[in-house]
Amino acid sequence: MAEHHFDGIKIRHLYKIFGPNAAAHVEAVRNGLSKAELNEKFGHVLGLKDISIEMPSGCIQVIMGLSGSGKSTLIRHINRLIDPTAGELLVNGVDVVTMNERELREFRRHQTAMVFQKFALLPHRTVLDNTLYGLEVQGVVRSKAVDIAMRWIERVGLRGFESKYPNQLSGGMQQRVGLARALSNDAPVLLMDEAYSALDPLIRTDMQTVLLDLQKEIKKTIVFITHDLDEALRLGDQIAILRDGEVIQQGTRQDIVLSPADEYVANFVKEVNRGRVVTVEAVMATLPPGQAPSGTMIQAGTTVEEAVRMIATTSESDVAVVVGAGGQALGSVSLRQLASAMVSPSGSAQEPSYS
Repeated sequence: MAEHHFDGIKIRHLYKIFGPNAAAHVEAVRNGLSKAELNEKFGHVLGLKDISIEMPSGCIQVIMGLSGSGKSTLIRHINRLIDPTAGELLVNGVDVVTMNERELREFRRHQTAMVFQKFALLPHRTVLDNTLYGLEVQGVVRSKAVDIAMRWIERVGLRGFESKYPNQLSGGMQQRVGLARALSNDAPVLLMDEAYSALDPLIRTDMQTVLLDLQKEIKKTIVFITHDLDEALRLGDQIAILRDGEVIQQGTRQDIVLSPADEYVANFVKEVNRGRVVTVEAVMATLPPGQAPSGTMIQAGTTVEEAVRMIATTSESDVAVVVGAGGQALGSVSLRQLASAMVSPSGSAQEPSYS
C-alpha cells in the first residue's frame, strides 16, 4: 500500500440546486426558502442544502437516507461527477470544486475509486482485465498491472475465476470484481454508491464482512451510501442521515441509536437490535471509591450482546469489570444493566452509579 498521509474529506456548506439559474437561488434557500417553494415559484429543485460533514481518514462514513434524500447526489460531488452550486469540498486538503479539467482528471484517476450498485463491469473483459482496467488507463505496465490485479482478485476471494467473464458470475461475485477493480487503483478514497443494494440478503451480509475484513488492512477513507439502517449500523464508523437534501443527524452508530435527533430517526432505529450496537461504556456504572474491581474483564468497546455472552459463559458472578486499552478499570456492568440496555430505547436503564 502507498504510505502517504491522507487528511480525509471535509465538506463545508455544500449546496446543490438543479435548474438553469441555480446560483441565483442559493441565498434564498440559505434564508429559509423551502424545497417545495423553490420548485413551485422558480421551477428549480433543491438537491442538497448546507451539507457540512467531516469524514476522518481511514474510516467508513455511511451516508444514509431514503430514496430522494440526496445521498447519491452527495457522493457524486466528492469526485465531482456533479458540480456543486455553492460550498467547499476538500479531499486531502485540496478543494475539488476549484480544480481545472486536467487536475480533476488526475484526481479521479489517483485519489478516488468508485464501486457501483450495478457493478459496471465491461462484459467483453475477463475478471482479470476488468480488475486492471483502471491501472491500464493510468498507463501501468501490463505485467505490473496483472500482479496488482491478481493480488486483489485473491484478496476478495476470486482466485481461479480470473479468466471468467462477468456473465459467468453471480451478482455477489461480480460485486467482488468491482471491489477488486476499485482497490487495484490504490486510491485513498473509496466511494460506494448503494454498492450492495442489488444483492440478496445473505450475499449482502457476506460482502459487508468482506469489506470490514479488508478495511482492517487497507484503512481507506470509505464513503458508503445506503438506504438500509442495519447495513449503516454494521459498516459505519460515522453515520450521516439525510432527508430532503439536509443532514438531520450525524454521529457514531451508538449516537444514532441512543440519541435519535428527531422522530424521523427514532422511527428508523426503533426496531434495531441494540445489543449489537450499544457498547458496555454506555451502560456501565462507575466503581465505588476504594472498591477493588473483581469479576470477568470486558474490554471497552465490546458490544452489549457480546458482553452478555462473555459473562454468561465465563463468570460465576453476574457482574463484570470494564477495562480500558491499558487494562485500567473504567467501571462495572451487570447482566441486568446489559439486558435492560438491549430493550431500553434510551439505553439508560442503569443501576445507580457511585461517584
